[in-house]
Formats: sequence, structure tokens, C-alpha cells
Amino acid sequence: MSVTIELDPKIEADYAAKAAAQGVPLPQYLQRLLEGRTGAANTETLSPGERAAFWRASVAGLPDTTPLSDEAISRAGLYDARG
Repeated sequence: MSVTIELDPKIEADYAAKAAAQGVPLPQYLQRLLEGRTGAANTETLSPGERAAFWRASVAGLPDTTPLSDEAISRAGLYDARG
């Protein structure tokens, strides 16, 4: 199936830069991105490098967060005064 989408030039440039960073053409990058959103990708047929690129594309744009401290994930930190 073929779909044509008109993108704002700034958005297109952003996706083109992300595709270039992963070393894939823009159409392939967008296809992987959309497949990742729908869960339609069959990762069993992908090579390890392709799976890694697919994963990177699926998490692109997520915020960076700091890991939880040992205290935050300790039993005392989880249950506090509830025991």
C-alpha cells in the first residue's frame, strides 16, 4: 500500500535527520516508525541490527529520565509505614 502525506518542512527535516542518524532512507524510517506504533512489525524476521534500529526508532522522542535511587525501590521506600 502506498500513502502520500504532506508534512511541514520542519517536521520532514526532523524525521530526515533521525533517519540519517540511523543510516536508513526516510521512507523506511517512517515505515518502521508507523509499524512500531501499531505493533504490526514482525520482529522475528529482522536481523539483530534491524531490531536495534527498530527499537531506537520506537523510543525516539521519549524524554530522558533519571533512574530511581536504591532508596526509592527498597522495600521500605515502596511500603513506607504500611509494612
